[in-house]
Amino acid sequence: MAKVKIKTGKRFRASRAEAHYDTIVIGSGIGGLANAAFLSLLGKKVCVLEQHYTAGGYTHAYEREGYEWDVGVHYVGEVHKPSTLRRVFDVISEGRLEWAAMEDEYDKVIIGKDEYSFVAGRDNFANMLKERFPGEEKVIDAYIQLIRDISRYTPKFFAGQGMPRWMASLYNKIRPLLVPKQFFQTTRDALEDLTSNQKLISVLTGQWGNYGQAPVDAAFLMHALIAKHYLAGGAYPVGGASQIARTIIPTIQKSGGEVFTYADVAEVLIKDNKAYGVRMACGAEITADNIVSNAGFYNTVKKLLPTEVQNRLGVDAWLKKVSPSSAHFCIYAGFKGTAEELGLTTTNLWIYPSGDHDANLKKYQANYNEDFPLVYISFPSAKDPDWENRYPGKSTVEVVTPANMDWFKQWEGSQWQKRGEDYETFKKNFADRLMAKLYERHPQLREKLEYFELSTPLSTNWYQKTSAGEMLALDHYVDRFKQPFLHPITPVKNLYMTGSDIMTAGVGGAMMAGMMTTCAMQGRKAGDVVKLLKNYQSS
Repeated sequence: MAKVKIKTGKRFRASRAEAHYDTIVIGSGIGGLANAAFLSLLGKKVCVLEQHYTAGGYTHAYEREGYEWDVGVHYVGEVHKPSTLRRVFDVISEGRLEWAAMEDEYDKVIIGKDEYSFVAGRDNFANMLKERFPGEEKVIDAYIQLIRDISRYTPKFFAGQGMPRWMASLYNKIRPLLVPKQFFQTTRDALEDLTSNQKLISVLTGQWGNYGQAPVDAAFLMHALIAKHYLAGGAYPVGGASQIARTIIPTIQKSGGEVFTYADVAEVLIKDNKAYGVRMACGAEITADNIVSNAGFYNTVKKLLPTEVQNRLGVDAWLKKVSPSSAHFCIYAGFKGTAEELGLTTTNLWIYPSGDHDANLKKYQANYNEDFPLVYISFPSAKDPDWENRYPGKSTVEVVTPANMDWFKQWEGSQWQKRGEDYETFKKNFADRLMAKLYERHPQLREKLEYFELSTPLSTNWYQKTSAGEMLALDHYVDRFKQPFLHPITPVKNLYMTGSDIMTAGVGGAMMAGMMTTCAMQGRKAGDVVKLLKNYQSS
């Protein structure tokens, strides 16, 4: 295998870090980077500690055999036009991060033999649905208005995340009076309140892979935010996914901070219920006025907190009220030829065996030889206008499907590349089936294949320090959003959390969590964070 070349961040050595910082952020996913960047812009010296060889979390990219793939940034909505999300990206990257809009047909949903083109623009989306579902015009208009309403009310729904814990507890009690009832419904329940047309519901939920749960389980809030997020189409970072971290890090450095890689944190240091630093896996200790964990809820409370603190807080009871999101397989494939030569576009493919998403997922989770309930195909090299400058004459494809962590119990605790022949045989079954799905849609790629590999939930655990191979943090059940412990401010003084687990999955959700955590840390000066957005002037 070729040596990995895409590395972002500075390799950690105890001698390279200062003894004390204003804030230490554990984990360099977009939530941690956003939090660190906002704090830096407010004059704070921030140290970001990333256990991986490169910064970025699920926004990083990697290179092998002369090809590059993203691992989580398949497309992002609302950043190729004026929006709050775009402004936040502009502020934390100080305008260095550029976005390229995808083609108008950003998603193609394929259910059995039927295909549905999701084309950018609210009216285009509505017209497609009305043409395919005559007689459902009022339902379609009501649905689009509903997802827009959910988006509009979302700041009210999450307002408590920027408040002190006691105030958030009071606010969340009156929250049901302030937002539509659909915030507290599952996706299926909310949609069946609108229509009994199951085929239409299947199409409307054709992007459920973006939040990793079938409609019967997922909170409608999560579905609505994703659907609204892409109404105007999708975009991709110019220069690839690694540009996200690469363009934000200078903002963190400008106030004397740094982003370290190979920086594995073993424990948060706590005395008298006050966090004051971290102990590294190498034994070094670094202190700070504040500690922020972007390592995920489970890692934070179960791995980083000392045992006595876990017991005092009742962490085990918390864990029974939430669950990790779905695990996944991903094919990373490289082909000889440009996107134009190979007939590839920027359009994502969502392939389903039928419209019964709930039953299909249930059958597959019980028996992996059943049809894949979902196959997502992305063409990252086609989305990046800078790709040809970096990898001329080459193209990349990614193919994703859900997985069940229970299938991998016999290899738990094993090391990467040392899991034995049985593991490789098991992987080959899925790899061959997923490549067959790709060739069904693009048979011309078969003879152009130069390299591919399959990642499994064990790969995710190895590289991202997850425990269940989860890619989308915690599952988005309705009750997940009612849990008071999923808040930026923890019961331990000066210890905070950020990232997807305190907001929602996805690049946008995690990044906004970084901003909300900063607001919570600022307390009465939270308005200073808002001023950064208001005062930013694009160049």
